[in-house]
Amino acid sequence: MSERKVLNKYFPPDFDPSLIPRRRQPKNAQQVVRLMAPFSMRCNTCGEYIYKGKKFNARKETVEGEDYYGIKIFRFYIKCTLCSAEITFKTDPKNTDYAAEHGASRNFEPWREEQAVEEEDRLAKLEEEENNPMKALENRTVDSKREMDILDALQDIRARNARNERMGMSVDLLERIGIEEIQTEEDKAKKAADEEDERLVREVFSKVAMPAAGSSGSESSSSTTVTVKRKAGDAEPDLRSLLPEETRSLISSKAAAVPVLKKRKTNSLGIKIKAKVTAKAAV
Repeated sequence: MSERKVLNKYFPPDFDPSLIPRRRQPKNAQQVVRLMAPFSMRCNTCGEYIYKGKKFNARKETVEGEDYYGIKIFRFYIKCTLCSAEITFKTDPKNTDYAAEHGASRNFEPWREEQAVEEEDRLAKLEEEENNPMKALENRTVDSKREMDILDALQDIRARNARNERMGMSVDLLERIGIEEIQTEEDKAKKAADEEDERLVREVFSKVAMPAAGSSGSESSSSTTVTVKRKAGDAEPDLRSLLPEETRSLISSKAAAVPVLKKRKTNSLGIKIKAKVTAKAAV
């Protein structure tokens, strides 16, 4: 059976959708829909009972001038199965149900029973409070507690909404101005204090690069960093004067022992020419 359910349609190569004429329908045109009776009803003309779930070919339209908090209300037209009298009913968003409008009467309306039950409970509660003062006091206490809880929850919601609104406004303001964050006076003072501390540290301490101990002449490039402390406000002293006598003599001797490296000869093409080492030179 699934082979007959074709989902793809064939469109010829010369098909042009712009040539299809557009239908101009009235603003509140009726649509033919297939539906089932949403509730059991009785025809007012012939007295025929129409049970819930009976299928009809109905006409559907939008009710003009009626809505429920912005929700549209639709009207449906059907015909009685016996006398073909027109029956209309429409949606009821308030009670999440349907309401019979013309031509038939609904057999049972659940919200009316709920209202009657609520009214009976209210009257029974009032009668009990009149006969039992302690019960009345207990009910008032429960009601006041419930009201306080509702007010607290409402206050929390308002505070949360206000905080979110302020955050959204601040983000929009920062994006509009081009500033990453708004600095308060405390933030500015803290930042200035940090900068002043950093400047004093740089004045008191200085880093001196000196060669590592025990390094040979070929390893003269390796060095260690030594932090030297001096008084703030003084002129920066000579680095060699801060070193001990032995270290200064060692540095001078290593500097004299380091041979001067000659630049290798290269030809015009940039190719390095290696000098041949003879046996005598190797000895």
